[in-house]
Amino acid sequence: MSKRGKRTKGIEEARPFAGMSRVNEDAAGVDIGAIEIVACVACDENTQIVKAFGNYTADLQALGRWLQEYNIKTVAMESTGVYWIPLFEVLESMGFKCLLISSRSLRRVPGRKSDILDAQWIQTLHSYGMLESSFRPQADVVALRTLLRHRAQMLEHRAPHILHMQKSMLQMNVQLSQALSDITGETGMAIIRAIVEGERDAEKLAAYRDRKCKKSAEEIGQALTGTWRAEHLFVLKQSLEMYDFYTKQVESCDMEIDRLYALTRPDWAAGELKPLPQKKRNSHSKNAPKNKEEIRQHLKRISGVDLSAVDRGGGGADCDRGVWHGFESISERRQLLFMAGTGAQARDFRGESVKE
Repeated sequence: MSKRGKRTKGIEEARPFAGMSRVNEDAAGVDIGAIEIVACVACDENTQIVKAFGNYTADLQALGRWLQEYNIKTVAMESTGVYWIPLFEVLESMGFKCLLISSRSLRRVPGRKSDILDAQWIQTLHSYGMLESSFRPQADVVALRTLLRHRAQMLEHRAPHILHMQKSMLQMNVQLSQALSDITGETGMAIIRAIVEGERDAEKLAAYRDRKCKKSAEEIGQALTGTWRAEHLFVLKQSLEMYDFYTKQVESCDMEIDRLYALTRPDWAAGELKPLPQKKRNSHSKNAPKNKEEIRQHLKRISGVDLSAVDRGGGGADCDRGVWHGFESISERRQLLFMAGTGAQARDFRGESVKE
């Protein structure tokens, strides 16, 4: 329990006030737009120099050289959409310390009317040390995060095509979704591919049943007698092709992600992985990467924490109960997103605001 401070009720006395002094003398402020970027640097006590640049790469490099002419060391910019990303990366590569400022914190202050005034206001606040940067992971983790988010988006784009396959079969009164809990399992996909290739016999279609399937071949066969209308078969065929396309792209993305995992913090030791409880070892997901153990090893090396070993109480062998409370049964996918959002060494992350 925190100690209460001294009570000041009723106190009235004269106290010295030194005024406000600049903390960052070599600070610049940048207002970023879709077409134009406005940069501001301090000239003297009462003057600021403002200059506008385009948004092409050559313009961003010119902005960096202009800041170097004024011996700027640190640059604050507002997080406007995704427009800030190229400038942030260019300036960071040129040796500037870049601060990404949430637009929410700047919007609280009234009176800004133009891009020039915005840039001046950001520079003023930054020079007095009144801006706090949002969290952004290291460059290699950013690259990994980009691919992880791309993979998640492809899975989202693939999902409607599953619904299209299911709908086209229902319209032909092929009740595959009633016979099987998941039409994208081994049995379901084998039957759908056979239908697309021209098979119509219910018994032959039911013979594609995987031996692990709970429903019998007879039960499945009863659901596979349909009207086989040409237009619905065409939709089924195209939906299957789109599903296969996205599946292939996800697999290709997994290979690239695995390559980036190997390149991220290769000199950091992962340590020994402890066996998972039986329940977690048997858990599975069709959307999860195939090389789970390799990814688990990579995640342990990069973040310093084996999130797969977190128990129901919120703590694991490598986790402090207070820090990881609530992260029970974390799947591989959630581990990837968590690590990509917090950066390397997750045990040192303390809840800063995270930006793209």
